Amino acid sequence: MDFKFIEPKNKRITKVNWKISERTRSIVKHYAEFTEHTEDEIVDEFLTNILLDKQFLEWIKNKRYNKRILNQLFSDQEMEELDIG
Repeated sequence: MDFKFIEPKNKRITKVNWKISERTRSIVKHYAEFTEHTEDEIVDEFLTNILLDKQFLEWIKNKRYNKRILNQLFSDQEMEELDIG
């Protein structure tokens, strides 16, 4: 039996000031309520899914100084798993 440990939430957080539509704001609000997560956690999780976009990853790989970008977006283990970097 594998015991799954709880991962710490020690994420570096940056406050941002974005403008979004009322519709998007309502979606996030209600989805957060549904999932019992904070709105911040919902936005963070969904935006992280951008890293699954193969065209975006290819664009990063083709950038001149891509190592810095890759280090900001991925852990070393993730880069190995995705075979990037």
